Amino acid sequence: MLTERLNTLPNPSMSLRIHNTLTRALESFVPIEPGHVRMYVCGMTVYDFCHLGHARSMVAFDVVQRWLRASGLRVTYVRNITDIDDKIIRRAVERNITIRQLTDEMTQAMHDDIGQLGIEPPTHEPRATDYVPQMLDMIGRLEANGLAYRASNGDVNYAVRKFEGYGKLSGKSLDELRAGERVEVDLAKQDPLDFVLWKRAKAGEPFWDSPWGAGRPGWHIECSVMSSSLLGNHFDIHGGGQDLQFPHHENEIAQSEGAHQHKFVNYWMHNGFVRVDNEKMSKSLGNFFTVREVLARYDAEVVRFFIIRAQYRSGLNYSDQHLDDARQGLTRLYTALRGFDVQPGAIDWSNPYAVRFKAAMDDDFNTPEAVAVLFDLANDLNKTRSAGQAQLMKSLAALLGLLQREAANFLQGELPSTGGLAADAIEAQIAARADAKKGRNFAEADRIRKALQDAGVILEDKPGGKTEWRRT
Repeated sequence: MLTERLNTLPNPSMSLRIHNTLTRALESFVPIEPGHVRMYVCGMTVYDFCHLGHARSMVAFDVVQRWLRASGLRVTYVRNITDIDDKIIRRAVERNITIRQLTDEMTQAMHDDIGQLGIEPPTHEPRATDYVPQMLDMIGRLEANGLAYRASNGDVNYAVRKFEGYGKLSGKSLDELRAGERVEVDLAKQDPLDFVLWKRAKAGEPFWDSPWGAGRPGWHIECSVMSSSLLGNHFDIHGGGQDLQFPHHENEIAQSEGAHQHKFVNYWMHNGFVRVDNEKMSKSLGNFFTVREVLARYDAEVVRFFIIRAQYRSGLNYSDQHLDDARQGLTRLYTALRGFDVQPGAIDWSNPYAVRFKAAMDDDFNTPEAVAVLFDLANDLNKTRSAGQAQLMKSLAALLGLLQREAANFLQGELPSTGGLAADAIEAQIAARADAKKGRNFAEADRIRKALQDAGVILEDKPGGKTEWRRT
C-alpha cells in the first residue's frame, strides 16, 4: 500500500489520541501488541448499491488505517460483508434471483464504487455466511454462561438483563434504553430489549442446521464472530457509523464479553451521519443518494475531498453547493502543483508543514486541519515554485488519498455527465484565439475566451505566449 511505502516516521512515538466512544474522552492510543494495530469496521449489507453514508464511513476509516501505517504501525484491518439478512432475502425474491447472485452482484458494485473513491482494500473482507459454524459456537458459549435462551417461537435470544455491563457504550441504563427505543413487542422474549442470536427458519428461507434447529444467524452475532475469528477476542479499534452505536455495537459487546468473559475492544470510533439539508439521509425520507448517482455528476476525488474536509465524528451535510465548493478547493490545490513532475517520497517530519500535518492527524484524525496545512503549503508553493515543496505537498496529501494524479489530468479532465467541451476542441479554440491575437483581432480573441469561460473553461496566459487551461 502507498501508505506503507511512505512510512517515514523512523521512531514513531505514540502521540496519537483517539476519541473513544466508550469512555467519551480523548485518549492516548496504545496498541495491545506493540507495533501492531488490529481494527474492525462494520461494512455493508449487500442488498443494494453503496450509498453516501457507506462511503463516508469507508473513507473515514480508510484515512485512519493510512495514518496508522504512516505512523510506523502494522495494521490488520477487517471490514466485513453482511450477505444474509431479511432485506437481502426480500430483494432476491423481488428480483427472482438467488441470494448468492444478489450478494455477489452488489459486492462487486460496492468494490467498483469505493475503488473510484480511492479506498484501499482491507486486510480481510469476510462474508458472514462463511462463519456460521463459529457463530453456533459463540451462541453455545452464551447459552452455557446463562446469557442465551431458546424462546417459545424457536429463536435463540440474548438475555440482556443478565449481562451486567449492558448500556455502557450508549451511556444509558436498561430502563432508559427501553423507554427511549421503539422496541417491537415480542411475547417470546423475556424482555423487549432481548435480541435474536439465532432465528428459526421460515418456509422458503435459507437455513443452516444447529443444535436449536434449522435457522440462520441474527445480525449482531455476525460481527462478534468475524472480528474475534480474524483479530482475536480482544483487539484495539472497532469502528462504524454513529447509527450502529446502539443497538448493534452495544449488542456486540454483550455477546463478545458475555462469551469470552473479558474486555472486547479498547477504542470505539464512530463517524457522524451524512445529512441532506440538515436532515439525516435515509430512504424513508426520500433524500437518499447512491455513490453511483453522485459520481455521475462529480469527479470521484472531489467526493473524497468533500468527505475528508469534515472531521470524521462531525455531521456531513450533502448539497450540490458543498460539492461545488469541494471541487473549487481541490482545483486550488492541483493548480499549485501544475507544472511539477514530482511523485510522493520520503517526508522530512521536521519540516514545519509536516509538523503541523502530523499534529493534526494525531489529534483524533483531524483532517480539516490537515487539509488546511495543504492549502497553506499550496499558497507558499504558488510563490516559491519549489520542487521540494511540491513533493512535500504530494507526499502529505497521499496520506489522505489525495492529489496523486497529474495536475493536468484533474484540471483538464472532463466532468462526469456535463456534456462539456472535449480537450481537443478546447485546444483548437485556444489555437484560434492565438491566431486572432497574432492578427491583432483582439475582439475575436476576447470572444473566444468568453465563450470558453461560459463553457466552464478558464484560460491562463503565461510568459512566452503559452496558454494553459483548466475546467472550473
